[in-house]
Amino acid sequence: MIQDLNAKIVYALLLAAAAIILLLGFLVCADVIGRAVFNSPVKGTPEMVSMSIVIICFLLAGYAVQSGGMIFTDAIIARFGNRGLAFGQLLSALFGILFFGLIVWGSVEPTLHAITSGEYEGEGALRVPAWPARSIVFIGSALVVFTYILFGISAAARLVNGQPEPAPRPRSHH
Repeated sequence: MIQDLNAKIVYALLLAAAAIILLLGFLVCADVIGRAVFNSPVKGTPEMVSMSIVIICFLLAGYAVQSGGMIFTDAIIARFGNRGLAFGQLLSALFGILFFGLIVWGSVEPTLHAITSGEYEGEGALRVPAWPARSIVFIGSALVVFTYILFGISAAARLVNGQPEPAPRPRSHH
């Protein structure tokens, strides 16, 4: 049940990232056309694009982990059987928890500062608030830590009982 809820949250963030990518495409096209045809680019495009890239990456991080898309090489570990593969996946989950946990820990203060101080990116024509990007880094990293915890628990159970990894089941996102 928790895994299904996590999967739905991760999928919702995937959809949000896709929507941002689509909107960003329109923004960049408008900027290029405005620059080339009217000699007037869309103000603040570089700031919005740079913030959006960070937001997109951390919105997609949970999906990358959940779908098995994070870097993991099982060529050597798989030769040690089910327990070797489970051990490798457990180790991968522990390193993922450590890495993204450090990002969560390191982003708490900057996120709170961005929210309370009105921090922004850019000068002049358009000032983009920094709190959305900082918040997404925090939330996205926390979700990745949670997803790695779920994977770590599953890998630890398979390590103890020697069972193979369950076959991936089709995901329903409706």
